[in-house]
Amino acid sequence: MLLAMTALLTASVARKPQAPATGTAGPASQDRPKSTTTASANPSRRKIPCKTPENASLCYWTHGRLSFYEGWVNYQIWKIGTRRMLGVFSGPSHYPALTNQDLEPEFPLELNRAYEADNRRHKKATGMMWTIPPPVFADFEVCPLRPEQEGERQPVCIEAAKNIIVQNDDN
Repeated sequence: MLLAMTALLTASVARKPQAPATGTAGPASQDRPKSTTTASANPSRRKIPCKTPENASLCYWTHGRLSFYEGWVNYQIWKIGTRRMLGVFSGPSHYPALTNQDLEPEFPLELNRAYEADNRRHKKATGMMWTIPPPVFADFEVCPLRPEQEGERQPVCIEAAKNIIVQNDDN
């Protein structure tokens, strides 16, 4: 399944040679809803829309660590400096997850590119591709898929990512 995900990430990047998003939100806007109510400027970037007119005003930037987990939600973001975990889905149309494919979220292009570059680096260093994607630290623009509830993992989709650092453990 992980090799299929890697192939999917590689194929989606190869099919879509587009420039990454250029978010301008800084630390002052971190963890605050954006005031815009428009959807993504370029909705063709994604197959599955994350930011829609209905949820655009709720999207916000947060600094976190995206990691792969086994279980009901494969990808989760730890909001650094908190005890909050966000479960990552492709978008409002794929939440709640009804199939296994719904549990493999569509990532923004800039995040796919970072994963692909690290996988190539890992293969060059070790002779094989990684089977489980390494953790990624970044500033993520996330859009909540349901209101936050204390003690529960909030479902979100990732609209954009910047300042991406892939954690390397093979040296």
